[in-house]
Amino acid sequence: MAERRAFAQKISRTVAAEVRKQIHGQYGGSPQLLKNLSVGGNATSNTIPLTEAVEPVDFEEYLITHPSIIESGPLRDLIEFPPDDIEVIYTARDCRTLGQAVPEEGDSDSHVRDCIRSYTEDWAVVNRKYHKLGTAFNPNTLDKQKERQRGLPKQVFESDELPDHSNYQDDQDDLKRRSMSIDDTPRGSWACSIFDLKNSQPDALLPHLLDRVPNEEIDRHNEDLRKSNRHRELFALHPALDEEEPIERHCVPDVPKEHFGQRLLVKCLSLKFEIEIEPIFASLALYDVKEKKKISENFYFDLNSEQTKAMLRPHIPSAAISTLARSAVFSITYPSQDVFLVIKLEKVLQQGDIGECAEPYMVFKESDAAKNKEKLEKLRSQSEQFCQRLGRYRMPFAWTAIHLMNIVNSAGSLERDTELEMGLSERKGSWSERRNSSIVGRRSLERTTSGDESCSLTSFRPATLTVTNFFKQEGDRLSDEDLFKFLADMRRPSSVLRRLRPITAQLKIDISPAPENPHYCLTPELLQVKPYPDSRVRPTKEILEFPARDIYVPNTTYRNLLYVNPQSLNFANRQGSARNITVKVQFMNGEDPSNAMPVIYGKSSCAEYSREAYTAVVYHNRSPDFHDEVKIKLPASLTDHHHILFTFYHVSCQQKQNTPLETPVGYTWIPMLQNGRLRTGHFCLPVSLEKPPQSYSVLSPDVPLPGMKWVDNHRGVFNVEVVAVSTIHTQDQYLDKFFALVHALDEHMFPVRIGDMRIMENNLEAELKSSIAALNSSQLEPVVRFLHLLLDKLVLLMVRPPVIAGQIVNLGQASFEVMASIVNRLHKYLDTSQDMHGRNSLLSSYIHYVFRLPNMDPNSPSPGPGGLGCSVHYATMARSVVRPASLNLNRSRSLSNSNPDISGTPTSPDDEVRSIIGSKGLDRSNSWVHTMGCKSAPWGTSPGATSDAKQAMERSGNRMSSHTESASFLQTLTGRLPTKKLFHEELALQWVVSSGSVREGALQQAWFFFELMVKSIIHHLYFTDRLESPRKNRFPERFMDDITALVSTIAGDIVSRFQKISIRMSIYGMCWTNNSDPWRPHLATYRI
Repeated sequence: MAERRAFAQKISRTVAAEVRKQIHGQYGGSPQLLKNLSVGGNATSNTIPLTEAVEPVDFEEYLITHPSIIESGPLRDLIEFPPDDIEVIYTARDCRTLGQAVPEEGDSDSHVRDCIRSYTEDWAVVNRKYHKLGTAFNPNTLDKQKERQRGLPKQVFESDELPDHSNYQDDQDDLKRRSMSIDDTPRGSWACSIFDLKNSQPDALLPHLLDRVPNEEIDRHNEDLRKSNRHRELFALHPALDEEEPIERHCVPDVPKEHFGQRLLVKCLSLKFEIEIEPIFASLALYDVKEKKKISENFYFDLNSEQTKAMLRPHIPSAAISTLARSAVFSITYPSQDVFLVIKLEKVLQQGDIGECAEPYMVFKESDAAKNKEKLEKLRSQSEQFCQRLGRYRMPFAWTAIHLMNIVNSAGSLERDTELEMGLSERKGSWSERRNSSIVGRRSLERTTSGDESCSLTSFRPATLTVTNFFKQEGDRLSDEDLFKFLADMRRPSSVLRRLRPITAQLKIDISPAPENPHYCLTPELLQVKPYPDSRVRPTKEILEFPARDIYVPNTTYRNLLYVNPQSLNFANRQGSARNITVKVQFMNGEDPSNAMPVIYGKSSCAEYSREAYTAVVYHNRSPDFHDEVKIKLPASLTDHHHILFTFYHVSCQQKQNTPLETPVGYTWIPMLQNGRLRTGHFCLPVSLEKPPQSYSVLSPDVPLPGMKWVDNHRGVFNVEVVAVSTIHTQDQYLDKFFALVHALDEHMFPVRIGDMRIMENNLEAELKSSIAALNSSQLEPVVRFLHLLLDKLVLLMVRPPVIAGQIVNLGQASFEVMASIVNRLHKYLDTSQDMHGRNSLLSSYIHYVFRLPNMDPNSPSPGPGGLGCSVHYATMARSVVRPASLNLNRSRSLSNSNPDISGTPTSPDDEVRSIIGSKGLDRSNSWVHTMGCKSAPWGTSPGATSDAKQAMERSGNRMSSHTESASFLQTLTGRLPTKKLFHEELALQWVVSSGSVREGALQQAWFFFELMVKSIIHHLYFTDRLESPRKNRFPERFMDDITALVSTIAGDIVSRFQKISIRMSIYGMCWTNNSDPWRPHLATYRI
């Protein structure tokens, strides 16, 4: 090796890191370094071993110990943490209705109380004022930058000006004129160029150039000029980073709100037949042929004249304004080419079948009114008689359907608003539209397109349709199955319906995209939507959607509706005369006739609510089908006496002496609750010939009651479907059981009947744990709908384990496990609702707006999540910073905070110590830990973990503390006043001690738990006024041990996974380089 050159031998080889260590050892990292160097520069330095680890400077401690240095200086704001950065604010929810959607009868039930609280409480938002200065929350989007740059003058510099090739020669000539030298002038001097002097422009004079002005005044004037017209966000004008840049972006999640699909506004303008002899009632609904499902509730409207309505005045004395609506807003989440708008017509019941009653509408023409005047008068007189006697009953009359996408596509292809006429005689194929040249003079609504272009309902231009033909309703083809067959046949070229004789009419309908905020709009619960300037104006109704597929959106508003759809009745084997059959539907809260509740929504031109509803009558049919829909406002709190009562009547169409108008021919019912759960679905019910006995409402009609006579030997003869659209009832057995058990703890009422089980207090602990574990088996759609309430309850169980029969039941571990499982399910199956970093939007919204610590709302004395009353006994295993003297336990052996095996509450701290000392050490699975001799290492321990991290993990596993929600309760029980447990401490502990699939699931969605932990910490520090306290005083040492262990193990796991991936890729590359078997890399991967 060559000798070093002479000048290189004099160079010191000490590296910079060694120099920093030497300087830190001598001067302690003090900012007085320069002073010490200048004063003691000639002193001999005391060196320290370079291998000794040097602790970093505690920045906060230095700021506290050197206040004099901090108080002075222009960069003080850069040193100190801004005191006003973090603020916890409670913002009121945006209520889209004038009145709050809450149950009228109150919220006596604890589950209803919790649901209403979840839908009405303010958002708990952590406001960070200076987040916008960083890249993670940078709000400088491209649109915002363009908006900021609108008012700025355009700056043009010489370097930005590029020569225009078309005018290149002119530019060169101009340049020559501007750069003309003395030799280029006619007489050799610029002053002699008379031509140039005449054409040159003088420069502007500088005012006050020669004035004597003090320097301070000049500086002040220049500073004012610099500040004038200065953009307030100068650095915000810097271009935003590209989306592909590898930086973390935190977008503020959308506020949870009620779901709406693509909205369609339908206005019913007029309905006119060839003859006008009686009132006709109409309804609209959407059907999806492909899914074979009705995708909206019915919209009832009345287009009869006032003279025709007067025929029914004895039966309808006054009509509520909400029943006079003639326009509706439909919502379609999954639009497709198979959606039809079906229109059904009904008329007042009269003697004769549907064909006989429809014959005059097909025979008489409006042009022959004078010739057939006597016949029309006779028909009108008969109709008046039927209206007076049978005005409360209806019969099916006619129907038609509109292929929605044909209308949308036809209207969207035109340049202006169009008027479309639809009939059977001039249809292209079987169901096309003929365009008229007449244009409706109306401004179109410009809407942005979303979703599939071919099925978009937001971008087409408004169109007016004229439906000219209706199909006569067939008495034996009223079911939805028959309707779907007709709708599918309509799309075929050789439609069977084209050969049918139509009923001529003119129904004008206006279809357009719904505006964002339509005026005078009512919700499906008849609540007024903002803006609603005048209550006397005819309203527009929002029609509730029945989505074709599941919608994964959390509940945000109270809704509790029930839809009863009678389908068919079979009285073929019933003895006696029962042919003109109608079904009276009532919602009862008791068995007396006076217990019928006024909760049935009215249809059109009637009262807003009624106590009963009648189905349409099919004349002389003992086994009729029904197509009616009964909408019920379900009470918030149901009891065992709430039931739906069906009474079957035979209606006498002919007026005879001693013959009643209606004769009851059968009874049946559906209890609303079965073992505490709402009963919905399809039912095939037996029908009793006699009035039900006392106490029938608590039993099912399937139970053979003694002494009762049944139709067809107690077989099921009545088919009915009950559908609930509720944000109170989960309609999932696993969620129902979990909420029922949790609320049993709230009310402290035992026994609890769930399903076929009767749960006593002594076996409540086992059932509660099993119900928490069973949440993994629940359907995803109800889990998402009740996501906010479910997560609130799990958080509550983590921080407040209940006391059952005097024993503390610790549910922190079980709650954490199921929470990790739910979070992973949402990420796995709802991958479309994630941001660029894979964060699920539903979970982000929950953390940002909903999550809060229990009892942390300073404006509300009531508890936070869970709504626990003060009489409920909840014990909380918390970490107390200051412990009693008698509870001085060794850290190497103590009780874990997640211990599920606590048999009871200790009678005193000394007894607790003796029980711990006298017991045997158990492994981690039983929550007992020996630091020196544990059977298994904590999860995530990597071989390269530091000794400090291992000690922190060992200390994090050893916990002992207790707390109860009711201080007086545990003070009497244990002789001491407990402290509270905090969610972020419990979350960190449960994460540290987790293992197996739970640990893996939590690690995959670590962002959720970390953000949840951060918000919990902020809430705790904010409401306890510890944000300005030193960092060492904010959290207990054990929580810092948990965080240290958590970060260390997660970092080790990430490094370990990266190493495995690198090894796999190396083996994969070697195998392909050596032209080996291509399947060997996969085998090598599995071996690794």
